[in-house]
Amino acid sequence: MSVAVVDLNNDNKPDIITANHGGNSVSILLNAGNGTFHAATNLTGGGNPWSVAAVDVNSDSKPDIVIANFGGDTVGVFLNTGSGAFGAQSTYTVGTQPYRVAVVDVNSDSKPDIIVANYGSSSVGVLLNTGSGSFGAQNIYTVGTYPNSIAVVDVNSDNKPDIIVLSGGNVGVLLNTGSGAFYSQTTYTASSPGSVAVVDVNNDTKPDIVVINGGTFTVGVLFNTGSGTFNPQITYGGFSGPNTVAVVDVNNDNQPDIVVSNQNSGTVSVLLNTGSGTFNAGQATYAVGDQPYSVAVVDVNSDNKPDIVVVNYNDYTVSVLMHC
Repeated sequence: MSVAVVDLNNDNKPDIITANHGGNSVSILLNAGNGTFHAATNLTGGGNPWSVAAVDVNSDSKPDIVIANFGGDTVGVFLNTGSGAFGAQSTYTVGTQPYRVAVVDVNSDSKPDIIVANYGSSSVGVLLNTGSGSFGAQNIYTVGTYPNSIAVVDVNSDNKPDIIVLSGGNVGVLLNTGSGAFYSQTTYTASSPGSVAVVDVNNDTKPDIVVINGGTFTVGVLFNTGSGTFNPQITYGGFSGPNTVAVVDVNNDNQPDIVVSNQNSGTVSVLLNTGSGTFNAGQATYAVGDQPYSVAVVDVNSDNKPDIVVVNYNDYTVSVLMHC
């Protein structure tokens, strides 16, 4: 249900990591070169993992794997033992049905912390890194119902990462108060939002919010007005069951573009940024597998052009679209 693309074995080639909700596992596909991948090896999850991130959490310069175990009410941490191999999972109790996970240093101690959206308990949990890749008990922040996507980015230029969460039909912004604590959320209206990315799309050095509106099959852009506040969204349509969004410059013009997986049509859409944070109304679409879900945009074949990696929910495959 989720994909991360990170070099796990220090060979300068990004590898693919997927969280397999139905299979209770995490799959690792090591990059074989030229953007091809070896067959998957699997790690056992801790209860229907829904989300995955790959970040070095114990300061040994090797990316570790962090998952949200939806069925186990835990987050799991697999420490990288070298060459892309991993130790046994350590688990930490969080809220009910953890859905999405991010791994970012939120308290400025140079140790990445875990932030998790707890779908079943209408909360966000923050687990501070206590050192050597271990974590304290979660600090809980109440948000709207069924939080399903998070991003952790400094949106008010104070050098402290803030939390952006989708829940209760809204986009919520929880500003960091310092030391990894957060204010109550400020909300912005959306329509059954399902995926979020936070990137400066109009080159004003302020990160903007890009969100999928599942209720209207649109993508919305909320421009940052400064101090971490946002304008109402501007929407773009033409999608078919949009699921996940990534925002990356795909055409080398220094303007981030929007990439969306379309569950209903088995496609990925690309909306090119035309400048000042506006996007082409006529999207380009590319066929992938059955019910594409999670998407990442990373150069996997070392040609300095970002490629698209998609997890296909219904046929248990990963699609890789090479940038021509």
